[in-house]
Amino acid sequence: MRIVTTLPSATETVAALGLEPVGVSHECDYPPSAASAPAVTRSKIDASGSSGEIDHQVLETSDTEDGVYDVDVEILEELDPDVIVTQGMCDVCAVDVAIIEDAADRIEADPEIVPTDPHSVGDVLDDLERIGHAVGREERAREVRRDLESRLEAVRDRTGDRSAEDRPRVAIFDWTDPVMIAGHWTAELVDWAGGEYGLADAGERSRPREWDDIRAYDPEVVIVAPCGFDLEQTARNRTDLTERDGWDELTAVQEDRVWAMDGDHYLNRPGPRLVDTLEALAPIVRPERFDGPDPEVAVPFDDLEGIASTETSDSDARTEVDSRP
Repeated sequence: MRIVTTLPSATETVAALGLEPVGVSHECDYPPSAASAPAVTRSKIDASGSSGEIDHQVLETSDTEDGVYDVDVEILEELDPDVIVTQGMCDVCAVDVAIIEDAADRIEADPEIVPTDPHSVGDVLDDLERIGHAVGREERAREVRRDLESRLEAVRDRTGDRSAEDRPRVAIFDWTDPVMIAGHWTAELVDWAGGEYGLADAGERSRPREWDDIRAYDPEVVIVAPCGFDLEQTARNRTDLTERDGWDELTAVQEDRVWAMDGDHYLNRPGPRLVDTLEALAPIVRPERFDGPDPEVAVPFDDLEGIASTETSDSDARTEVDSRP
């Protein structure tokens, strides 16, 4: 079966079912083999800029009829897909199902289009089974779901009694300029990790928040995980937060409980690795009950300064090399 996926979480879900897409999105990089597949999408946004610059580009581009993404219809035609797995959740995060439907109408093949629209962990697991059904891997999907649910339950068991007075107030930033609080499945994950997520309800979309509201909430744990950013890009944008009025007064900052997470690979991808995300959140929220998180997933926020310094040094070195005659 020839499968095309148009967002990273779909690619990861298909891979968990033991299959490899013949085409992927320009952002698909996990598993590593996915990066070598033909890309059927491209972005009109320069994602290397600062969080503020990217936000400005998105606002300008999303106001046009063409939107943020393009689909390469010629490549899609060559791939001759039987199934296209896409999404209808966020037309900023990935190409929207309507654009894929239009592209599919322009090729000779007549693929089944499987859209995903998850807003909770349960939705993600349901999508796993829906995709499994579409690609003929129903039993494999059920096995993967059982394994993921077992891992989720193992974390919930270890967080033990999560009474209200025992829960630290948690804030997870999905963007830093403007400040956005992570939504969708995040409230569930924080709850299962043993924290209180008072700035967003389960299933609520990520959206900008007033900084004064965040200061009033005064989180005891802060996790910075901007959508689409790895730890290095988060490091380059850390001053979006550290230079805000009142940042140093937050309880999480004063108690040294601020972390940075690879938002691109973990918090923002509604696929099987959301379970990895929970397994990284739990030791941050309840460090007395877990070993620390994998440093490839999350690091103390203060460590970002070193990451940013390394990136600056590497950039300077490349500039020197590039400028030599």
